[in-house]
Amino acid sequence: MTHQSTSRSTTAALTVLLLTAGLSATGTMIGTGAAAAAEVSEPISYSAPEAGVDLGFLGSHETGQFDESAAEITAVHGDTAFTVNAQAATVDIIDISDPHKPEKSGEITGSGIANSIAVRDDGLGVIALENEDKTAPGSLMFFDATDTSATVLGTVSVGSLPDMVALTPDGAHALVANEGEPDEDFATDPEGSVSVVDLPAEVAAPEESDVHTADFHDFEESGSKTLPDDVRVFGPEPHDDLPVSRNLEPEYITVAGDKAYATLQEANAIAVLDIATAEVTEVLPLGFKDHGQVGNGLDASDRDPEDAPEKNIAEYPGLKGAYMPDTISTFTSGGTDYLVTANEGDSREWGDFVDAARVKDLGEDELAPVCETSPLADKLGDEDLGRLNIITDLGLSESGDCYEELYSFGARSFSVWTTDGTLVADSGDSFEQMTAEAIPDFFNSNHSESNLEGRSDDKGPEPEALTVGQVGETTYAFVGFERVGGIAAFDLSDPTNPTFATYFNNRDFSVSVEDEIEDAADPDALLSSAGDLGPEGITFLGADEFPTEEAALVVGNEVSGTTSLYSVADLNDDGGSDPGAETDDSADSDDSTDSNDSAESDSSAASDDSTDADSSGTSEASSDSGASADSNDSGASADSNDSGNSTDSNDSTTSDSSKDTDGAADSTGAGEDSAADSEGSESGANSDAGASSDGTDADGDNAGSLPRTGADMGQYLIMAGIALGLIGFGVLAIYLARRRRNGRRGDGRRSGAQPSNDVLGSIGWD
Repeated sequence: MTHQSTSRSTTAALTVLLLTAGLSATGTMIGTGAAAAAEVSEPISYSAPEAGVDLGFLGSHETGQFDESAAEITAVHGDTAFTVNAQAATVDIIDISDPHKPEKSGEITGSGIANSIAVRDDGLGVIALENEDKTAPGSLMFFDATDTSATVLGTVSVGSLPDMVALTPDGAHALVANEGEPDEDFATDPEGSVSVVDLPAEVAAPEESDVHTADFHDFEESGSKTLPDDVRVFGPEPHDDLPVSRNLEPEYITVAGDKAYATLQEANAIAVLDIATAEVTEVLPLGFKDHGQVGNGLDASDRDPEDAPEKNIAEYPGLKGAYMPDTISTFTSGGTDYLVTANEGDSREWGDFVDAARVKDLGEDELAPVCETSPLADKLGDEDLGRLNIITDLGLSESGDCYEELYSFGARSFSVWTTDGTLVADSGDSFEQMTAEAIPDFFNSNHSESNLEGRSDDKGPEPEALTVGQVGETTYAFVGFERVGGIAAFDLSDPTNPTFATYFNNRDFSVSVEDEIEDAADPDALLSSAGDLGPEGITFLGADEFPTEEAALVVGNEVSGTTSLYSVADLNDDGGSDPGAETDDSADSDDSTDSNDSAESDSSAASDDSTDADSSGTSEASSDSGASADSNDSGASADSNDSGNSTDSNDSTTSDSSKDTDGAADSTGAGEDSAADSEGSESGANSDAGASSDGTDADGDNAGSLPRTGADMGQYLIMAGIALGLIGFGVLAIYLARRRRNGRRGDGRRSGAQPSNDVLGSIGWD
């Protein structure tokens, strides 16, 4: 015999279970819980097998300014980030004490345009300010970063167009790269120089007498130093004096020991500076990359013929690349200092002077043709090199009547050098190989719009931002791609052979802002949904410098106008759950979900052992979570809240692809499973691309999260139907239970019986 109270208890419990299950399923499907600002639902994450680090999104400050350089160079002091906002000619002060919700707390405004910023450990901040007339002397403005209002302390004058400021490790000097660009019509071309500013020991501004300028006068024709022949000095000479000094334009600075090293981007060289004497001691030519060498290929066309691969990374004997680095950093390994450069490339286009042309235009408009004897003579069509932009003053025959070789802008790579300018390693074509695997539908996309191969003919992914940092016991280079976006991490344990670790791109390529923003009903929302566009500057923070007690990156994105914070998880740290992830306090202590799903792909490519880094074709996505059930593998997560149950998953898929010398890739079978993430994590509950609804792996071309497909939507609709059905069944159960109860109450009253205890009523469902 079943007691009435037991029956009602069972009905109530079942109803609660059904409603909870239905609401939970619905919440998972639609992603309840707003994502952090500027976080995309499916960031791209692509890793090498056994990668030592993993990158993930934490939070972002948005300016709402599109393609206006509203977030460029960053610096951090304590829980405050400072971001150069060139659009507003200010520096934004951003509170990052909660990394998931960075908030602007103020701004610093000076006279002119802010270009760069650095902050000393004690809080002495310095901002490089370009004059409104960029050819006139600029200035450094000093402020107190320990003060929430960032009190301005004073200014000193420096050279023309101070483009970057750096501090020596001991904090004794500020070093300023005065680029000295010509004006728009090339009528005025100021000198390039480096300013060395002696800094006071306290948080105070220096005096004008503390500024010392290192120039390039000794490298003029009559000077005491010899300028190597391979240092590129070119273009108009609007003045009768100092053609070398006016031509060399310092771009970026790093420090190793008692020397500073400044990139001279357009000259394809590095200047060496003695800090104590404020003297340029030598200029190091960087030479050229051989794109005809196996492993040094590139995709040179944005308009392949219909019957050719859309991605055609190939070698071209006779084609060279000028490294032309922008950002430079340094690290020490085995007691030796090394330089690291992001080889972006840059042309000069001032007034009527342009030093770039497409290959197919050579032989026209007073440009020499390609020599008939050149190995490139039959590679001039659009499907090969026809659309590639090349440097017009390099590669000419001795007579100057035809091009024997062609030279492109930048090397589409990063390089490791000794401090005397000797090339130690180069990442070869790994940037394009890796992004072709990770983002096949938007390979070599532009930053302002989403497209396929929009930048293949002009510097490809365009590595620009770069920093070096130590995670655990390992030193990494973090390289930002200005055009396609994202940050790649390379292990520098062996300086002669940097190895690819992981690539992370918080960008939604389904949103093409440039194409959509004019007609958008809510332009701010559209821009926010695109994620991070155009990384310009990266600041690395060690685990002891960041609120989560985990290493992090602060990235200024000039096109999206966002300052974003990325976690850098040390996967070699056995003790490490994600300090930045919140846990669900309501979950029972014996709940446990362990997931160890992985997707690996391995590809082999012939490479030159002196320059090619082992990074072009390997990927792994993995997650391992314990009691906190946290996974931050590729931006995909699923909530688990099963009381008293333990689930272990160990599914894996492996794909193997081989790379021919023409760069065509074949990859099959890579997939990934969703990992369990605790409720309350900053990104909410997202379904994982590449995993089918029954938990089995679906076929996919790449490791890492990719945009959702129609099949995914079908799964979501099925989940929605199940959820709604469960909810409807629960409501019906309540209705029937209440009707049955009321009927029995009526019988009881008619017979004089007392009503029994009503369980549903006791828990408040009446």
